[in-house]
Amino acid sequence: MAESTKRVRISQWDALMLESLRALGWSDEELIRRVQHNELPSDGQSDFDYAELATGLATKEPEVFVSAVTDGYQIKYNTIRGVRSWIAAAFGREPELSLEEGSEAVTSELTKVEYARLEQVLSLGWVIQEDRPATGDAAGLYRIVPASQAN
Repeated sequence: MAESTKRVRISQWDALMLESLRALGWSDEELIRRVQHNELPSDGQSDFDYAELATGLATKEPEVFVSAVTDGYQIKYNTIRGVRSWIAAAFGREPELSLEEGSEAVTSELTKVEYARLEQVLSLGWVIQEDRPATGDAAGLYRIVPASQAN
């Protein structure tokens, strides 16, 4: 991977908080400003305590935080439930979760753009398998599985 395309790596939890804030429709600049000034939602439907983002990543690693928002990121370590939650937060759709031992997977419809974004974000050790390819603006069907299960 070329240095110019290398993304910062952040925790799954920080990624989930960022994506849930993006869902509010804030621009990158507004998201950065609000987190840096701790002007964040404290109630509502979210299970997140956004102050953790403000006092954690944004304060302790401000360059990493800004780069994650503006240039994208890769998650350091994904769990199967984390992959499902990230897709729900980032794309606003509820993927199917299969937890059967040996065939764990997250299945979701994804557009070409969503597929490309998910591919960049997933931590090492995950593979996206195509069940039905995306065409044009139509979403395809994909299974996200641990690399150990990929054939």
